[in-house]
Parts: sequence; C-alpha cells; structure tokens
Amino acid sequence: MHPEKLSGYREEDYLMLSGIQHFSFCRRQWALIHIEQQWDENLRTVEGNLFHKKAHDGYSSEKRKDIIVSRGMPVFSRELGVSGICDIVEFRRNDAEGIALYGREGKYLVYPVEYKKGQPKEDETDILQMAAQAMCLEEMLACRIEKGYLFYGEIRRRIEVPLEEGIRQQVRDAFEEMHRHYERKYTPKARRTKACNACSLKNICLPQIAKKQSARQYISRCIGEEEAD
Repeated sequence: MHPEKLSGYREEDYLMLSGIQHFSFCRRQWALIHIEQQWDENLRTVEGNLFHKKAHDGYSSEKRKDIIVSRGMPVFSRELGVSGICDIVEFRRNDAEGIALYGREGKYLVYPVEYKKGQPKEDETDILQMAAQAMCLEEMLACRIEKGYLFYGEIRRRIEVPLEEGIRQQVRDAFEEMHRHYERKYTPKARRTKACNACSLKNICLPQIAKKQSARQYISRCIGEEEAD
C-alpha cells in the first residue's frame, strides 16, 4: 500500500483524473503523456477537445425547475490522489433521499455526466473516467452516487451507467498502479495492437520497433547512422 494512503495523498501528489482513460486504453500512452510530457494531435483529439469545450468553458451553473446543472466543476479525491474537471454534474431535487447543498433549498441527488464526441466503446475506458468523477463527488459531498451518464455526440443521447462495486474497484486499482508508475517515472514498453493505428502518439511511441529493438537501441542506431554520414 502507498505510504500516503492511510491518511490520503498529498495535494502535490495528485494525478490528473482524466488520465485514467489514457491508462485503461494503453499504459504506455498514459506514461508518455503524464510522465514524459509528450503529446501530439490528430483529427480525433482535436475534435474531442472542441466537443468538450462546448460542454464546459469555465465553471458555471444554472437551475432548470428541480435540476441544477453545473458545468466544468472542479473535483478531487484525497483517497484516490486525483483531481480534475467534470463536464457536467446534475443535482436533481429529491427531498427524501438527497443531500443538502449550500445556499439551495431542498435536497438533491448527484449525477455526473461525461461528454464524449464519438460513440459507445466496447471497453470500459469511458465508464472508468465517469466512475472516478463520481467517487470524487462522493468524497467531497459526503454522499452516495448510484449511477452516472455518458453522453455520446455521434448518437446524440446519454447512456445510464450503474456504478457497481466492480467498476469502483477497477478505478481504485488503476490509480494505485498509476501512482506507482508516476513515482518511479516508469514508462511501460510498447506492445503493438490494432488500436495503435488510431493513437495520436504512434509517431512518438514507435510501436513498430517494439519487437525488434528498444527505443534506446533505435535512437542509438539513428545517431550512429548520422555520425557515419
């Protein structure tokens, strides 16, 4: 167990909450972005960033009858050691089961809504990110969140996702591993899959040489060829 876990992580050790999506997609991609600070844009990442900008551009909130909609809400968790931004958090009035909100009449249930540009995925990367947001909100607001939503731009509708214990444990396990890698400054080796073709970091990651030689060997060979010229 991480030495800070008993009392929670220190704020200076917080990781980016959104990194769990990179990590669950590819541990090497996450390390290249969050440890080595490397990034490259492709059409998908640009379109995704623009789509999220529409969902939140700075923190704001509005009330629609019995629903409060908060956009760009900052969240954090000392237990998980993460911080980030929720696209949208909906507070739906429910005086019987909800929680009190400062400056608001009545009680409310809390639901995170994560916006995605594309369509539902076969894997759980989007679900884990939304679940991590929910776990941060639970810690901050001292409440229990039973479900959240994923809104996909291509199908123009939201999907309800139950926040079961299995998903919550995957979130905890992922962040614990991420903290271990981050402390060691460890970048996993490339493992080429069909997903590499759509990755914005494929020209940095160089998965095509993974089975033949290490990145260090590749760079040394290139330098040697330049010196020979």
